[in-house]
Amino acid sequence: MRKFLNDPGEAVRDSLVGLAAAHPGVLRYDTANGIVVRADGPVPGKVGVVSGGGSGCEPLHTGFVGHGMLDAAAPGQVFSSPVPDQIIAATHAADAGAGVLHVVKNFTGEVMNFEMAAELAAIDGAVVETVVVNDDVAVLDTPGTAGRRGLGATVLVEKLAGAAAERGQPLDAVAGVARRVVHRARSFGVGLSSCTPPVAGRPIFTLPDGEIELGIGISGEPGRRRVPMRSARELAALIVSEVLTDLAPTPGAPVLAMLSGMGGTPSSELHLLYGEVDRCLRDAGVEPVRRIVGNFITSLEQSGAALTVLELDDELISLWDAPVHTAALRWGM
Repeated sequence: MRKFLNDPGEAVRDSLVGLAAAHPGVLRYDTANGIVVRADGPVPGKVGVVSGGGSGCEPLHTGFVGHGMLDAAAPGQVFSSPVPDQIIAATHAADAGAGVLHVVKNFTGEVMNFEMAAELAAIDGAVVETVVVNDDVAVLDTPGTAGRRGLGATVLVEKLAGAAAERGQPLDAVAGVARRVVHRARSFGVGLSSCTPPVAGRPIFTLPDGEIELGIGISGEPGRRRVPMRSARELAALIVSEVLTDLAPTPGAPVLAMLSGMGGTPSSELHLLYGEVDRCLRDAGVEPVRRIVGNFITSLEQSGAALTVLELDDELISLWDAPVHTAALRWGM
């Protein structure tokens, strides 16, 4: 293992110290509570938007704290949920009197800890709404399972709900935007390699030469099946088919397409793949009127990519175009 580390057990804390040092006007790191908060927050009269989850999926969530997105983020250890105390601290840090929205990815630990934190924060007077993101089409959403995982749609919920909150919309309206995004978004990921968590010091799984994983998560999980490597054109057709078959968008619908790298794929390869994805989407009768390509929800340094497609309407387009200033996204200001 070759990584920039001091003590592997302090990798998350040291990383957040560096994040705050690199973006002092945007966010700050609350070392006492282990959370990241907006530099100018809480904003009086504004709904607070809070999220969190295991570290290792950066820039999610800490890289999306700032104007137009999150007011606070609770980062757990690598691939581990934040604890309730962190989430409570983030909730109070974001609470300016208009209520707080929790954006929670559908992983058992995260859902359980956010539920516990919301109940305890309510005892202290906080008004909390929760939206669970579950956009992964690779996992069956059937009785007896924990349901689909929350993947790339989490980034879109944070951006669009964050923009609604920034406009001064009330808590029920901000939550309504978030739920509409969850309902209209689907994701599917492909892994070309494993990743190596700093504390473990070895890859989570190994792949024989010439094979890839289809339907990966964001915590180094293997996919739902392993297949021989194929061309970018063939992979794009497969990914788009998986997403659109499940999403079933309105024919001719405008969509937002997000192609996120998993942390270890060069920008040139991601854009090559996006070109094929864009063509496949248009061939399928949907129009990507907004698109974003880069590393937004990763799995450490894993090679691979995940596609998220969101069916848009006029309000969602307007909220996407609204100004944002975070460590990882910035436009309009």
